[in-house]
Amino acid sequence: MAAANTLRSPAAVTIAVWHALFLREAVARISSSRTAWLWVLLEPAFHIALLMFLFSTIRLRVIGGIDTALWIMVGLLVFFMFRRPAQRAMNSIFANRALFSYRQVKPVDVVLVRAAVEGFLMIAISCLVLTGAGLYGISVFPADPLRVLAAFVGMWMCGLGFGLATSVAEEVLETGRFVQVLMQPLYFLSGVVFPLDKLPSPYREWLLLNPLAHGVDAARHGFAPFYRAFPETSLLYLHAWGIGLVFLGLAVHKRYALRLVTR
Repeated sequence: MAAANTLRSPAAVTIAVWHALFLREAVARISSSRTAWLWVLLEPAFHIALLMFLFSTIRLRVIGGIDTALWIMVGLLVFFMFRRPAQRAMNSIFANRALFSYRQVKPVDVVLVRAAVEGFLMIAISCLVLTGAGLYGISVFPADPLRVLAAFVGMWMCGLGFGLATSVAEEVLETGRFVQVLMQPLYFLSGVVFPLDKLPSPYREWLLLNPLAHGVDAARHGFAPFYRAFPETSLLYLHAWGIGLVFLGLAVHKRYALRLVTR
C-alpha cells in the first residue's frame, strides 16, 4: 500500500523533470564562468549601444514618429526574444545528451526547458534595459502593455517552435551552420535595424511575409501608439506562425524520438 501511494502520474513526473532541468539550466547559464551572468546582459546591451551610436552619428533622432533610442531598444529586445530561445534550443540535445540515460528525461524536455530559461532571462534583461533607459530620461512605459506582452509571447513561441524543429534537424541532418547563417539575414529582414516602410513595393510586402517583422512592429506600436506601424501588422499572424512552428517541432520530435536518444 505504501509503495502504491508513492506512485506519481506521468504529468507529475514531467513537471518534476522540467523543474529540475530549469534549475540546472538556469544555474549553468549564469554561473558557467565568473562573468557568464554579465555576458548574458551585455549581448543585447552592446547591440543597443552600437546602433544608438550609429544613428546618433547620422543625426537621426526620430523613426516612424517615435524616439530613435526607443525604436532601437524595443526592436532589438523583442527580436532577441526570438533569437536567443531559437539558438539555445537548437543545441540543447547535444549539450544534454548525458541526461538521456535517465528514462524520465526526453530530448523534447531539454529543448522546452532551455527555451523557457532564455525567455525568462530575456524578460529580466528587457526590464533592466528599459529601467536604465527610463532613468536616463527616455520615456519607456508602454502605452499598451498587453500588446507589448502579446508581441513578446508571440516572438518567444516562434523561437521555441524554431528551436524544436532545428534541434532535430541538427541531430539528424547536422544543419547547425546553415541555421547560424540564416539568423543574420533575419536580423535585417525583420525590420530591427532599419524601417521597412522605407522600402518600395513589392519588396515591403514580401518582407511582411516574415512573422518576426509583425512582432517587432507590434511591440513598437505598443510602446508608442503614435508610431506609424504598418497597416498589415498582425499579432494574429505572428501567433499563428508561433503555434504552427511549435506543433511542427513537437511532431518531428515525436517522429525521431528514438533516434534522438540512441544516436
